[in-house]
Amino acid sequence: MDKTKSFEELLVWQKSHEFVLRVYRITEQFPKQELYGLISQFRRAAVSIAANIAEGYKKKDFKNKIHFLNIAHSSLEECRYYIILSKDLGYQDDVKLPELINEVGKLLTAYSKAISINHSTS
Repeated sequence: MDKTKSFEELLVWQKSHEFVLRVYRITEQFPKQELYGLISQFRRAAVSIAANIAEGYKKKDFKNKIHFLNIAHSSLEECRYYIILSKDLGYQDDVKLPELINEVGKLLTAYSKAISINHSTS
């Protein structure tokens, strides 16, 4: 695995940031009565994915690093539900959103596995 100098170089962070930006754009169209409900929750969870990848990036302790990636993965699953809910409520029908979250999920799983493998060989 090539060494990176910043979390911004990680493909998983780049894709999760793209997901956050898309969530912000899509939720701008949600009904205003959802501002303190679904909009706020969806945005918070989306930001949490990218933020926890970034926060865990420089952690030297394996358990800490994996802890932050687990939080990111939990937030990803929360967002997966918000995608379903917002679609079922008729607030959005963006086909790219589920594709993007699936891609982020696969990348996050692969990144976590790579870190685990690296840790077990050190």
